[in-house]
Amino acid sequence: MTATASEGDDRIIRESGIDARIALIVQPVLRGIGFRLVRVHLSGQNGLTLQIMAEREDGTMTVEDCEEVSRAVSPALDVDDPIEKAYHLEVSSPGIDRPLVRKSDFATWTGHLIKMETSVLVAERKRFKGKIAESDADGVLIARDKAAYGEEPTVRVPYDAIADARLVLTDDLIRDALSKDNRARKEAKKRRGEPEDAPEGADAEDGTEQDN
Repeated sequence: MTATASEGDDRIIRESGIDARIALIVQPVLRGIGFRLVRVHLSGQNGLTLQIMAEREDGTMTVEDCEEVSRAVSPALDVDDPIEKAYHLEVSSPGIDRPLVRKSDFATWTGHLIKMETSVLVAERKRFKGKIAESDADGVLIARDKAAYGEEPTVRVPYDAIADARLVLTDDLIRDALSKDNRARKEAKKRRGEPEDAPEGADAEDGTEQDN
């Protein structure tokens, strides 16, 4: 089972199994309060830990946002009760070295270094590391970080072949991410009618946690 049945899920990389069941539960809740799902992952750390990674449409996610998401999804999870055992809920932002799960993510971070795994062989490989050269409606062009002898310097990967993709932390990425975040926060303040020098929320990479 995958999360493909979730109406309005524009992610190209989705969960399977129990993670997909949880995604189907929390996505409508997130959309209802102005957030979008990035990833759901249930792991065996500290007993059981349910990580819900989310963000606003503009890509921002403050500590206060994490708390709001946690308060909203907890009742829905309690009602549907997809996890039989006690678990620890962790809501977080995607972070700077974030997973790329939507076509728009690849367009947003064009020019930056990523690591990618595919579900099938693409150009005789399943693992790639390189910069996003360009993206379109069907796939992404990767400029290989270190092309082996005889390999083309670029490789085109169709979206439906991507199993996992994540930004690699670099100085350029940090600068660009901070710049994008500052612009998004200023635009959000303007929409809310707040002065631009109003205090901003703290960094949300560590997210918020609670036990269930």
